[in-house]
Amino acid sequence: MDVSTRTEGIVEQSETPPGKPVVVVDDLHVDYKVHATGKRAKNSRRKLLTPTRGLSSVHALRGVSFTAYENESIGVIGSNGSGKSTLMRAIVGLTPPSKGAVYASSRPNMLGIGAALIPDLSGEKNIILGGLALGLPKERIKQLQEEIIEFAELENFIDLPMRTYSSGMQARLKFAIAVARDHEILIVDEALAVGDRRFRQRSEDRIRGIRENAGTVFLVSHSMKSIADTCSRVIWLNQGQLMMDGGPEEVIEAYQGSKGQPDD
Repeated sequence: MDVSTRTEGIVEQSETPPGKPVVVVDDLHVDYKVHATGKRAKNSRRKLLTPTRGLSSVHALRGVSFTAYENESIGVIGSNGSGKSTLMRAIVGLTPPSKGAVYASSRPNMLGIGAALIPDLSGEKNIILGGLALGLPKERIKQLQEEIIEFAELENFIDLPMRTYSSGMQARLKFAIAVARDHEILIVDEALAVGDRRFRQRSEDRIRGIRENAGTVFLVSHSMKSIADTCSRVIWLNQGQLMMDGGPEEVIEAYQGSKGQPDD
């Protein structure tokens, strides 16, 4: 089966990548009910019995379709509000489709275990909590602990409460915990935007390692360099529509051309 690319009515074909299909997004639509202020309505999933003033519909995704394969790292690009995060949340199952469906061969994982961590506990204890949240047994967490500490570059701070860490240190710890295990389907949303250049390079190397171990990675980023260096394929969204799906070089070039200026 070939992967089709739609660019404003033009359909392009790319070679079928190796591996089996792991995620199929089929004519996916996501609509939100929002207040006039722009905030999403809390009861937007309930049927409204009477007309409600100040509510309008936002079409976050409009008929998005594609297939992701094993061993792919797929960059997801687009301007703010283009539907990138909504698409990722729909793949994970956090946002229900208004129409269409998402199929996955295994449970997709969103990079981010922040909700499981407790600021008043030490970094070391939070590694245990984060590992448990990822479904790792305690013995495996102990085996990975030194590797996580080293990757996060927190050797001198691991016994301190996490609330004393800078935002960058906290982000490094969360990333290190989340990628300590391999994932069959992993979604990374802007997580590589933290740390210095050296840490970003190590993070990108880890993402490539997950892909090489038969994983499929979705990387959402505004950094075209991270996308180009890490991804084997790129999807471009604009106003909830799939504009282009193909190789990193051609998709990034088309995206930047539409904006009239390059991204970082």
